[in-house]
Amino acid sequence: MDIREILLHIRAGSSNRQIERDMQIDRRTIKSYKDWAQAQGLLKGALPPLQELQVLADRTMPKQTPPQNVSSVAPYRDLVEQLVKENVEIAAIKCRLEERGYAGSYQAVYRFVRKLNPRQPKATVRVERKPGEEAQVDFGYAGRMIDLATGELHRTWAFVMILSWSRHQYVEFVFDQKVETWLRCHRNAFAFFGGVPRRVVVDNLKAAIVRAVWDDPQVQQSYRDCAAHYAFLIAPCRPRTPEHKGKVEQGGVHYVKRNFLGGRQPTTIAQANRDVLIWCQSTAGLRVHGTTKEQPLARFQETEQAHLQSLPETPYDMAVWKKVKLNRDCYVQFDHAYYSAPHRFVEQQLWVCGGIQFVRIYTLDHELLATHDRAQRPGERKTHLDHLPPELVPGLTRNREGCLASAQEVGPATWQVAKALLDDPVVDRLHTVGRLLKLRDRFGDQRLEAACRRALHFDDPAYKTVKRILSQGLENEPLPEIVTAPEAAAFVRPAEELVGHLAGGEGWN
Repeated sequence: MDIREILLHIRAGSSNRQIERDMQIDRRTIKSYKDWAQAQGLLKGALPPLQELQVLADRTMPKQTPPQNVSSVAPYRDLVEQLVKENVEIAAIKCRLEERGYAGSYQAVYRFVRKLNPRQPKATVRVERKPGEEAQVDFGYAGRMIDLATGELHRTWAFVMILSWSRHQYVEFVFDQKVETWLRCHRNAFAFFGGVPRRVVVDNLKAAIVRAVWDDPQVQQSYRDCAAHYAFLIAPCRPRTPEHKGKVEQGGVHYVKRNFLGGRQPTTIAQANRDVLIWCQSTAGLRVHGTTKEQPLARFQETEQAHLQSLPETPYDMAVWKKVKLNRDCYVQFDHAYYSAPHRFVEQQLWVCGGIQFVRIYTLDHELLATHDRAQRPGERKTHLDHLPPELVPGLTRNREGCLASAQEVGPATWQVAKALLDDPVVDRLHTVGRLLKLRDRFGDQRLEAACRRALHFDDPAYKTVKRILSQGLENEPLPEIVTAPEAAAFVRPAEELVGHLAGGEGWN
């Protein structure tokens, strides 16, 4: 408060009301200055310098003591001091006081505690980055938009990436915060900017950070691959410190809500995404930014765009990593489809990396075990036969044509036995033929062919017959001649001799 200026107003004859309006000083204070100036003889003659006036006022002006109100909490001061030392919350302190008869308000307790333990304002430091050095990313709730596929309203989030130096931004609306969505939005944002910043500041959402620890954050594996592909560093915020990405918090997400989304009627998400890109280049890009005092789009085009890293030759494949267990049937399940992995890893944890075209399976040490084409429909199985137990593969791949081809390799007799079994009009003998052909492993092709030839000789082409011949070593025994009954002699007597007596003649003797 300038004492000399107050005295000049008083000496000029201004009313207390006029001085109050001009200098925003209470009229009671003005009256005390008038009384003091009158007593010191300062209303006439030359005024001393300001420094001398200030010293005179400090020495001679009566001190005004404001009225002191006694807090309703004062009788409980000792208890409150003890609870404050124990870091008890104010609401809990009020409850403890009420147990002892306190009937005052929460605000009275709040004011009393704050006088006991006043908070010191915390100074902050504004961090500015060089062109192309940093981008900040965040998701923010964006209300409901229409899903064109169903025509229904769904909860929607705004993905915002803002370049820290120019404040130029990219916005995209999405229906979820899945890893796939997070990666796709990054790819679209980098394409929009035509380059990649050197570091990306992210919040600790699960699509980016698996475990939010300041000293050693665990980055989601898919996001780690995305960062490696585009050559940017991931910079997670300290947990529960949104001010570490204040540029995207205030100038990004909140600005989108207040400006682009403010008063907007629900539209389809596709229409909103088309409109918001125009908004980024016009309304948001051409405004004079409150901090930089320049247009974000102009700062980007004239300076920052040239400092971004070049885009890679191909966009990121948006591979999603997932830790899974290899089931006993030698398949892992990923995105509602099934992919085989070597049977020696059954019941073990593996990594699955699912891209747009391929699905790769790794050990936890990132040793590549298998590569499959991505399944195109739910429930589809992708199989490499060498992943399955070898003794079980034949049963999986066995069919009529394959069995007959294998039997033909052994010999014509084996093919004939297999054909006879497969031609059974009532019973499916495919499994039986498989067991027949498996005898090759135990006895060899030559013995199996001889056994089948012997079974056919006796007109008994059955699996049990062939196996018994081989087990008893009879396949090379001489084949006995098969004795056939002689043909019946022709009846040479005339019929009259047989039935002649019926007509009165002589009967057959």
